Amino acid sequence: MNDNQLLRYSRHILLDEIGIEGQARLFDAHALIIGAGGLGSPAALYLAASGVGHITLVDDDEVDLTNLQRQVMHTTARIGMAKVESGRAALAAINPDVTVTCLRERAGPVRLLELVRGASVVLDCSDNFATRHALNRACVAAGVPLVAGAAIRFDGQLSVFDSRRPDCPCYACLFPEDSGFEDAACSTMGVFAPLVGIVGAAQAAEALKVLLNVGEPLRGRLLLLDGRAMEWTGVKVARNPACPVCAAQPTAPPHG
Repeated sequence: MNDNQLLRYSRHILLDEIGIEGQARLFDAHALIIGAGGLGSPAALYLAASGVGHITLVDDDEVDLTNLQRQVMHTTARIGMAKVESGRAALAAINPDVTVTCLRERAGPVRLLELVRGASVVLDCSDNFATRHALNRACVAAGVPLVAGAAIRFDGQLSVFDSRRPDCPCYACLFPEDSGFEDAACSTMGVFAPLVGIVGAAQAAEALKVLLNVGEPLRGRLLLLDGRAMEWTGVKVARNPACPVCAAQPTAPPHG
């Protein structure tokens, strides 16, 4: 670590739980972020600022004027640009030491598994159940921890699903694929702008905790945020022994 890096990350290094060794661990880590919108924006910005060495952004969309109310990684000048390229510019401006891989695509199950296998941690910042379930399956199969967030209207939620732990539930334990949940789009339901910032920043925090093995990540816990009252509620979530995703999958060895 050179002198500039020691200065840049000095406030991390001062923390006994991180120090130089922990910061070096972040340099060696690879965070895969699915979705470069409302949640992916703050999550990616904080991971880059924190010194995660490699960040991969996956999104097939372009920056639109309606995004700018909440998707803080993008700017008015970048309307019409691919969100992943806009994200690359934003992350490079914050921390040029970080390697950013941009994938403008809507990754299917096979592709997601390929991408997940190369990651140290995965952040689900997507906006639909099909992607969330496909990503969950990939993370379970590859043994890579998944930090999942969601936000709509004034309501947010956050959890960590870590198949490396035999007692930890997966996303499908909590939200079964056949449960009949329907996607709610921001374009029709609306979303309170700071809400995605709060949840996305919390996703970054949980991802860093997982990478550093610091504190107690939200494994087996679902955190719910009521943005109107600004109240957090924690709910314990047990692994479903009959889950068609994680119960049928042998416990994967620790990854990364």
